[in-house]
Amino acid sequence: MPDVPPIIETDRGLFCPLGDFYIDAWQDVPRNIITHAHSDHARRGSRRYLATKEGAPLLRCRLGEDITLDAVDYGETLDLNGVQVSLHPAGHILGSAQIRVETGGEVWVVSGDYKRQADPTCRGFELVRCHTFVTECTFGLPIFRWGDPNNVREEINQWWRGNVELGRTSILIAYSLGKAQRVLAGLDPGIGPILLHGAVDAMTRIYREVGVALPQTHHASAENAMAHRGKALIIAPPSALGSTWSRKFAPFSVGIASGWMRVRGFRRRRGADRGFILSDHVDFPTLLDTIEQSGAEHIIATHGYTDALVALMHERGKQASAFHTRFGGEEEETEIAAEKTPEIAVDATMPISAEMEAGEP
Repeated sequence: MPDVPPIIETDRGLFCPLGDFYIDAWQDVPRNIITHAHSDHARRGSRRYLATKEGAPLLRCRLGEDITLDAVDYGETLDLNGVQVSLHPAGHILGSAQIRVETGGEVWVVSGDYKRQADPTCRGFELVRCHTFVTECTFGLPIFRWGDPNNVREEINQWWRGNVELGRTSILIAYSLGKAQRVLAGLDPGIGPILLHGAVDAMTRIYREVGVALPQTHHASAENAMAHRGKALIIAPPSALGSTWSRKFAPFSVGIASGWMRVRGFRRRRGADRGFILSDHVDFPTLLDTIEQSGAEHIIATHGYTDALVALMHERGKQASAFHTRFGGEEEETEIAAEKTPEIAVDATMPISAEMEAGEP
């Protein structure tokens, strides 16, 4: 390891001293490399931004057309004050990237948020070998294991069909950027019309503009609500739950698409009828596989169950530590996660034994 680590934690964000740039800074900085457009990772106020070309339209929508943004292709290498920097697909949402940083023969990778399940709305995850892997661990406990997303897609469509037979509108709660478009891509438009909450509609328009194929949709206006009552499926963000906005669609059934639906009680406390286990983050087994496949000798955990992951890495004989960041997984998915059960909160601070890892979730 070099005397000066390529990446350090600061009160403004992750910082590369030699390259003089930050990664996903949460305060205003001179140069900020952005992994993706979720607002816990992309914040307004920095003097200059760097991101992928695929993610640029989303960033401009989120941060403003007036930002100074340098957009690069995936895999394109930049020399920033002698530090080699490149962005590689993270598979999280459209334009999401891992940041590869190389200096003095030492390679670090900052994962941002990532997943490795197939997703027709964004590029698939690219494994990048490195010496140090700075990884998220949003779902870094053994309970979090995802099934086949194709099966989840069919569960959502079957739920929608059942609601149509009962004359109920279906409201599916999914984060407006990334999750909503992924869910939309799997819907069967033959069941009925698909309506989008305004926040979802704005992000979906950008996906369409860059060429992502998605089913036809309509705005979830009062007029469309009346015209398609009892037939439509509406995609809306968690903030719509229990709001006056949702009342115009009554009678309705509510479903939530989230990795947090893996934990018993989340769906009930959110007042939903159905929970669909679908996340845009890696699950626990895939997190461990990715760490091993990266070849990294040193693991640095960021947001999520950092203490648990660090403890497990120590058990496995790896160097491990944590960076304290202000990232929170998916913004509105984190809103759902705020209701974690006490048992899960306790587990987050406990070492993960081999028995726990091998046990049923």
